[in-house]
Amino acid sequence: MKRMLLLLIGILFLGCYSTSKNESPPNIIWLVAEDQSPEFFPMYAEVPVELPNLSSLAKDGVVFENAYSPVPVCAPARSALITGMYPTSLGTHNMRTYNGYRSENQPSINIPSYSPLLPEGVKMFTEYLRASNYYCSNNAKEDYNFKKTDGAWDASSGKAHWKNRAPGQPFFAVFNFGISHESQIWGQQGEPLIVSPEDVPLPPVFPDTPVVRKDIAVNYSNLVRLDKQIGKIIDALKEEGLYENTFIFFYGDHGGPFPRYKRALYETGIKVPLIIKFPNQKGAGTRDNQFISFIDFAPSVLSLAGIKPPDYMQGKARFGLFKTEPSLYIFASSDRFDEQTDRVRAVRYKQYKYIRNFTVTLPHALPVKYREQMPMMQELNSLWETNSLPEKPALWFQTPKVIEELYDIDLDPYELNNLAFNLEKKEVLEQLRKKLDEWIIETGDLGEIPEKKLLQNWFPDGIVPELSELQKIDSESEYTLVHPHKGVSIIWKRRSDSIWYPYTQPLPINKNLEAKAVRIGYNDSPLLLLD
Repeated sequence: MKRMLLLLIGILFLGCYSTSKNESPPNIIWLVAEDQSPEFFPMYAEVPVELPNLSSLAKDGVVFENAYSPVPVCAPARSALITGMYPTSLGTHNMRTYNGYRSENQPSINIPSYSPLLPEGVKMFTEYLRASNYYCSNNAKEDYNFKKTDGAWDASSGKAHWKNRAPGQPFFAVFNFGISHESQIWGQQGEPLIVSPEDVPLPPVFPDTPVVRKDIAVNYSNLVRLDKQIGKIIDALKEEGLYENTFIFFYGDHGGPFPRYKRALYETGIKVPLIIKFPNQKGAGTRDNQFISFIDFAPSVLSLAGIKPPDYMQGKARFGLFKTEPSLYIFASSDRFDEQTDRVRAVRYKQYKYIRNFTVTLPHALPVKYREQMPMMQELNSLWETNSLPEKPALWFQTPKVIEELYDIDLDPYELNNLAFNLEKKEVLEQLRKKLDEWIIETGDLGEIPEKKLLQNWFPDGIVPELSELQKIDSESEYTLVHPHKGVSIIWKRRSDSIWYPYTQPLPINKNLEAKAVRIGYNDSPLLLLD
């Protein structure tokens, strides 16, 4: 009864929360935990560790019970966060396309590193914030599945921080925490465990073995480390008197770090923890059970800043001046993961999840080399190969897959009982089947096109297109800059500077300025020297 009351209070609060054009622009922070599911946090479940900083944030904020990533892996998910669009509409649905970490991407399957040509006008939403005088910093992971454009951030590095802004300037700051990443399950194997393996809850999708229990214990230990790192950011806000009046988003960039979590369209792979602390702790301690997707984050932040979200965004502003009603559906996709490809789509509606498998000859348990560094994954493979894996964990490995899966999440949270063949659920199955078909068409799902064909369409002869030159119109006191294509961004800087600024109004005559046009996926226009 208490939980239902908190949910009702939270919904009523969010329904009336808005910012006024007359209010000062708010500060906004994203605290991003890599690779984590809600079930590992005390505000969602009984867990064997204490996370005092996140628990305190939850008490001061609103806990969202149905927050989702549209893709169960990081780079495509980040493309959705930074644009407000589905990766399948952008061409960023494969993991990964643009590889900023090495010169080669996936040579074993002849996929180079490339930055998809995003639809005309699509920008990183921080450009709109910066054009409205926000200081935007990112510390430090980018990995948007495309090459960022100059002008998106005031600072993007391990040293980026709101403290570097001008006095009184509103800020949007992102902090990413890698300690909770999948790689840290094997990376922290030699570090002391903060929780005993015997004390960790064991999801029914895993066998009960010492190896499995240790990896789960490592993850909980990593979350204690994460909590301490987040505490330092929160303490800094409080020390500077910023905590009360700042929107703080804490969320995971997709589901947990384990097999059948990350890279899976089950709830374990796409459902994420989300806490939002509103200024002056409005709605503190309440819960919200309405659907919210990563594609909603960009328009929501713009709306909170008093900026009208652009029409191309597929997400909805959930808060602020331009708030709209939430979606009744959550859509998610998976395609290529590193060297392995398997197209799968899913839609969540009320308590139901519908999944469509386009390649039934492949198991859900794709042999992704990166994941197979994890002791738990090695253990699962060994048990499967020796026919020793229990029935429920074995479902993930079975081949062929069924074409359709349907689950009642309320009754079956780990999606182990497929209702697609249950005649009593025929109406629900047909409804969600049709809804997914409509979404694929309406959003222009590029997953239907083979990746190499997309590359040919975008880059004939392998050549990345270059934007044409900027044009300037001189007057006695200023330069007006124009470009023949309306989908580009125009940016400028002082020649001695390294920071590019959005072009929002004519520039004063000054021989020390330079400008260019940029667009995601394209080479920048030639540099225009303003002499």
